[in-house]
Amino acid sequence: MTARLSEPFLEPPVSFDEFIAGLPESSEFRYELHQGRIIEMPKPRGKHSKVAGFAIKKLNNAIDAAQLPYFIPRECIVRSRDGESGYEPDVIVLDEPALIDEPQWESSSVLTLGKSIKLIVEVVSTNWRIDYAKKLADYEDLGIPEYWIIDYAALGGRRFIGNPKQPTVTICTLIDAEYELQPFRGREPIISAIFPALGLTAAQILQTEAEQSLQAEQ
Repeated sequence: MTARLSEPFLEPPVSFDEFIAGLPESSEFRYELHQGRIIEMPKPRGKHSKVAGFAIKKLNNAIDAAQLPYFIPRECIVRSRDGESGYEPDVIVLDEPALIDEPQWESSSVLTLGKSIKLIVEVVSTNWRIDYAKKLADYEDLGIPEYWIIDYAALGGRRFIGNPKQPTVTICTLIDAEYELQPFRGREPIISAIFPALGLTAAQILQTEAEQSLQAEQ
């Protein structure tokens, strides 16, 4: 999503608790805390919203099919381990039994423990460096098992999505406390450790012309 600085960015950095306390109950914007500074972002629209909605639909289907104790909340904030950042993912899959240990879940929908989270999905927009770098590092540090970066508009750096750039789903899998990144493109089947029976191609998730051609042939 395209982010712009909110007014508090002109002031000294705020704490995570101050950020949570100041969140409006309803707004046309989403807010994140990036290293003590508040970022204001418009809520997903258009293709971004469609891609995120498709991911939610398919992940919910996978949860139901496998009868897993997981769910996808409408919204929440993920606190970084150092407490300097707080993110609202496009899609997040939570382990419901693990939420009993989350001190701020019931009061503020805040997540502080990596064990509560099975998977996070971020849909890339113009601030792609945050998704590929800062969020990746913070999610890795929390020990979140799997992180998807859906780059449907091919905005990311060439080192991530190839040269020439092309729409890519990057699956980051936590192995020995570090993410291993695997890019998927076109009709390549997505490989997910959390949902091994997902049965989706990269093109289907990216909602590309290749996906539409594939459906026409079936």
